[in-house]
Amino acid sequence: MTPRTVLAALLATVVALVVLIADVSGGGRGPYEVRAIFDNAGFAVSGEDVRIAGANVGSIQSLGVTQNHEAAVTLAIDRPGFTPFHANATCTIRPQSLIAERYVDCLPGSASAPALQKLTSGAYLLPVTRTHSPIDTDVVQDISQAPLRERLSVILDELGTGLAARGSDLNAVIHRADPALGYTDSVLKILDRQDRVLARLATDSEAVLAPLARARGKLADFVIQANTTAVASAARAAAISRTFQLLPGFLSQLRPLMTDLGALADQGTPLLGDLGQSAAAIDRQFKVLVPFAQRARPALIALGNAAQRSEPDLLASTPLANRLVALGTQAVPAAGYLDRLLGSLNTTGAIEQLMGVLFNGTSAANGFDADGHYVRIEGLVGDCTAYALSPVGGCSAKFGGATAVQSDRAAQTFKGLLGYLVGHHR
Repeated sequence: MTPRTVLAALLATVVALVVLIADVSGGGRGPYEVRAIFDNAGFAVSGEDVRIAGANVGSIQSLGVTQNHEAAVTLAIDRPGFTPFHANATCTIRPQSLIAERYVDCLPGSASAPALQKLTSGAYLLPVTRTHSPIDTDVVQDISQAPLRERLSVILDELGTGLAARGSDLNAVIHRADPALGYTDSVLKILDRQDRVLARLATDSEAVLAPLARARGKLADFVIQANTTAVASAARAAAISRTFQLLPGFLSQLRPLMTDLGALADQGTPLLGDLGQSAAAIDRQFKVLVPFAQRARPALIALGNAAQRSEPDLLASTPLANRLVALGTQAVPAAGYLDRLLGSLNTTGAIEQLMGVLFNGTSAANGFDADGHYVRIEGLVGDCTAYALSPVGGCSAKFGGATAVQSDRAAQTFKGLLGYLVGHHR
């Protein structure tokens, strides 16, 4: 095969698929036509609306009569979104106004059901078993009038013999004529199957309604109060409406707080468990706390009275407190020098050495022998009595590891403290 032949074959296949899909879906250029068979299509004319779920989707294209003397109504559906029709589709002719205008109300059926049979004319057949032709209320009312009542009697007398053997067909025609009769028949069958349930419902209803009957006064008062509440709510309708409008924003802002509260509850569960275990002890503590508080109350009252009496003295001591604050502020440098001096004295062992000097000096001036204490007239002077910065041989003085540098620093610190005190005193 040549490339041109292959291309032509592919093009023909694509065109055939497009035509087939358009034919199946009813999405061609022309309207989707449904040939609906009705027992009676009185007052229906061409051009009337076809509706699905209240929306206008097309119109009645033409009307005809079948070989079985049934009305054949061709419906043209212009909106593809409501097609195709399926085997469980239904159509009903309904009154559109009080001047005998009609429209066709249809349900296209469910997609799980097979599609309608397609006729050679291109329309899809909706059988008479899936259509309804309701009888208008004015016709039913006219039966009570003398002329129509007599005519109906004549028709029933003449057709009685023919209808006697076709009761099922007449029943089917009546049900198709008014769908409500079919629905009523289904409801009656359901009620027949549920007779025991209905009997029990009546018994239970009596048991439920008896207390309500005894409390009918309260029930009436509830209705009255509900009416008062409804009237008040109606008066605040704008505010209530505004509240509901603000509720989504409030809930969105409340969500983080509720999340935090949830986390807090999860974390606080062990603590609450422990509190639950110690609840008895805490209860006892609170019971004991009551007499303690009663006894402590006089002491607290006396303390309050004492504080009230001492208030003038405390206020009078405010200048002294201010002077102490000023003195403390000014004494900060001196306290620093004193801290350094005491630290140096403590580090170098000067305090122990000072105590040793006092003890040794006292021992040098006051002697003790077998006869008792005596006072020396002359002091003992020797090689060990002079001040020295380094150890002297033969003397028992102990410098505790202090060096000349540390001694100089201690002397400088002491001089600085004395200089500050002298200058501040001046």
